[in-house]
Amino acid sequence: MSDLDAIIIGAGHNGLTCAAYLGMAGLRTRVFERRGIVGGACVTEEFHPGFRNSTAAYTVGLLQARVIRDLELHEHGLRIVLRRAQNFLPLPDGRYLLTGEGRTESEIAKFSARDAARYSAYQAEIGRVAGVLRSLVLRPPPNFALGSLRDAARELGRLAAIGKRLWQADGLNAAFQLFRKSAGDMLDHWFESDPIKAVLGFDAVVGNLASPYTPGSAYVLLHHVFGETNGKPGAWGHAIGGMGGITQAMACAAGRHGVRIDLRAAVREVIVERGRATGVVLGDGTPVRARAIIANVDPQQLFQRLLPREAVPPAMAARMKRWKAGSGTFRMNVALSKLPAFSALPAAGDHLTAGIILAPSLAYMDQAYRDCVSSGWSRAPIIEMVIPSTLDDSLAPPGAHVASLFCQHVTPQFPDGSSWDEHRETVADLMIDSVDAYAPGFKASVIARQSLSPLDLARIFGLPNGDIFHGALTLDQLFSARPMLGYADYRMPIPGLYLCGSGAHPGGGVTAAPGYNAAQAAIADLVKS
Repeated sequence: MSDLDAIIIGAGHNGLTCAAYLGMAGLRTRVFERRGIVGGACVTEEFHPGFRNSTAAYTVGLLQARVIRDLELHEHGLRIVLRRAQNFLPLPDGRYLLTGEGRTESEIAKFSARDAARYSAYQAEIGRVAGVLRSLVLRPPPNFALGSLRDAARELGRLAAIGKRLWQADGLNAAFQLFRKSAGDMLDHWFESDPIKAVLGFDAVVGNLASPYTPGSAYVLLHHVFGETNGKPGAWGHAIGGMGGITQAMACAAGRHGVRIDLRAAVREVIVERGRATGVVLGDGTPVRARAIIANVDPQQLFQRLLPREAVPPAMAARMKRWKAGSGTFRMNVALSKLPAFSALPAAGDHLTAGIILAPSLAYMDQAYRDCVSSGWSRAPIIEMVIPSTLDDSLAPPGAHVASLFCQHVTPQFPDGSSWDEHRETVADLMIDSVDAYAPGFKASVIARQSLSPLDLARIFGLPNGDIFHGALTLDQLFSARPMLGYADYRMPIPGLYLCGSGAHPGGGVTAAPGYNAAQAAIADLVKS
């Protein structure tokens, strides 16, 4: 028998969240992490001497306030500051749109008085749906397993209760539209001017290898607005010290409650005995046993690589063969000698603290997707640039800056069999040139760059095909179907095995919700047994 109650595979933010809650419940917990740093894709690292940045995940907006409170993350050093403006959209013709509290409507009016008048109604409708969904994030969705009629009736009752809440919030029809329609169709219904549609529609393609006119993309937009920062729903901010400030605080919280975290300790296999998960085998062959095994890896890695093939139920094996993963993201970190000066707004100002979106219309985004499908990457890519050093001078030397470039669309894998190792620098050059077209002199200010293709994101962080969500947020991979009908309650088909990563509800982003929810399931089972 092991003296451990739980083993967690992976010290990403969800694994650390899960571990901290288990430790708070008095359960003996150990975390094994393949890399030499905690945080998974939510880390801060030096990518050039003197320059540090959030290597992968790069902005705060979805992290659950309850997790911050429960784990006392502020007491463990976490500090989050809001952007001084939310989004900046420079346009090729020299105009721009700058959104944020107290300025959005007047900025929209520069392009359309009608759109400015409709904006508050749009926000109210989206907000009603987001508000209900926000309340559902920290609980498991209805779990429709093939079982007893009584169990099925109970879960249908839970689903009906959600529908009732949406109806009471006057959001049922809006929710139905959001789940089935494209973001483009929805935004075209609401607005007539391209800039506001581009700013709002960008959220529909973040990490989503799709056109904004792909059915279901409206939900991806919604997924990015159900969070809050410093008590402000839908707002985005920056963690001082980078995103690693979040996971370092989580690791401190877990350690305070007795959790042991082993770095450079890859898990090679999950041990299954008599049909139950009972431990793991580390990369060096060492077996470690526990009453529960909680995986903070993507579902395909868990069921196709870590588990013995004969232990995986046929239905789950078939599901994982069909599981869609690959978000088409190209990620760059750039060291700069000076701040960029955009042709549309050359002076320094609040716009440089915002999410800077380089994609002037939904049609542009649609063409970027079509280019990717036909050619492997967008010849005119979609880029969001964030310059966190405008809010945090700890990231770069005095007078210098760091920028995050979150770029799409690129193909996860090339059909001709070529590798991203062959194409990485060509695409990185394209991304730099694309920014330079909006901010002349940007290219000349680049001191150093780190370029991460989908292959690199998979190699370094274990993101399947570079998928930042651990699996596409499509209707057949959401809510009760994530990762599979019957297993939406974080308990996997092998007793003693749980999933706490982004492949579980509610999906990806730095939310900590899957980690919280999986912890509640494991605590209930371990305390009861």
